[in-house]
Amino acid sequence: MEAQTLFYIIIGILVFDFALERTLSYLNYTWYSKPVPDSLSDVYDEEEYRKSQDYKRVNFRFGTISSSFSFLAILIFLMVDGFAIVDSWARTYTDNDILVAIIFFGIIAAAGELISLPFSYVGTFVIEERFGFNKTTKKLFIIDKIKGWLLTAILGGGFLALVILCYRWAGDNFWWYVWILAFMITMIMNMFYARLIVPLFNKQVPLSEGDLKSSINTYASSVGFQLDKIFVIDGSKRSTKANAYFSGFGSEKRVTLYDTLIDKLSHDEIVAVLAHEVGHYKKKHIIYNLIASTLTTGFTLWIFSLVVDSETLSQALGVATPSFHVGLVAFGLLYSPISTITGIVMSWLSRKFEYQADEYASRTYKSQPLINALKTLSKTSLSNLTPHPAYVFLHYSHPSLQQRIEAMNELD
Repeated sequence: MEAQTLFYIIIGILVFDFALERTLSYLNYTWYSKPVPDSLSDVYDEEEYRKSQDYKRVNFRFGTISSSFSFLAILIFLMVDGFAIVDSWARTYTDNDILVAIIFFGIIAAAGELISLPFSYVGTFVIEERFGFNKTTKKLFIIDKIKGWLLTAILGGGFLALVILCYRWAGDNFWWYVWILAFMITMIMNMFYARLIVPLFNKQVPLSEGDLKSSINTYASSVGFQLDKIFVIDGSKRSTKANAYFSGFGSEKRVTLYDTLIDKLSHDEIVAVLAHEVGHYKKKHIIYNLIASTLTTGFTLWIFSLVVDSETLSQALGVATPSFHVGLVAFGLLYSPISTITGIVMSWLSRKFEYQADEYASRTYKSQPLINALKTLSKTSLSNLTPHPAYVFLHYSHPSLQQRIEAMNELD
């Protein structure tokens, strides 16, 4: 296949992805005014529902503008052989292929940040502020960005260097070693993310003794779940939205509750949310997700290994001399349709796991407190109660609120 043909295929994929996303978003937008299901009629009062509608419409328009701007930026970048220009810049500093790749992706990442930063600022300090969610100060916003950039540079740059070293050492069989490396890094992050990464951005303190901790321990004991580490994270310094999550394995296993979650829910509802998370653990969803993501990663690396040496890939982006890093970019753009399909499968699997975790919580604790908690969390985040089925199918990692409540009601 000629490089020019491959170039047009890349453009076609970008256009298709953009058109698909905008179409799905518009279909979802048309369902904003759908009547609220009877099972959700108590989530919002009239004023709150009007506010939630305004919030969704503002985000739809903002998303359309930001995604259109990014789409046009990448199209223009491709049309002017932007990757070739950046590759040329990187090579003026060094002829070491690892350093060239790091500089190349560093420039691309910096350009992406320059494009996305104004939209991130508006999203945080205009939209989220207008609807009462934002608690982030401008100082914290800047500090978070700097920390994120440094982490990306250190971890991303380090991983890229190891990948290229594997390629230089093992040739076309490099994908086996990168696959093992990626698996090891994933395991380490799952084990120690809460201990190593989270403290860079948030404070975590053990849940203090009291009725809530006692209720959690009582439930955990009743289902044979050893839970020694329960932490509270200061999510309120950035947003009023609430969350809770499990992380780690074995001795590093812990549950983290946002302070906003504790403020918004009753103790009974928090235990129900925790029971849902325990359900994920008991049903081995963490392991299944790890296996699925590992297989997907291996498949992607294998496909890439078949074309890593292709001159056509680099030439499709206007780079005359083949290189690992430019070929990686071209492959990433071409792989988009496959990643969309694997994403749909992973989202379907995730929604299935959510139903199972809800059922576990209902069986081992109570369904009504979990339903009440889900309604409260949806209300306080101004969630969409009437999402379009196509949008749910392609994008939702969780079933819609209506689907979850109806499934739990069928258990009674």
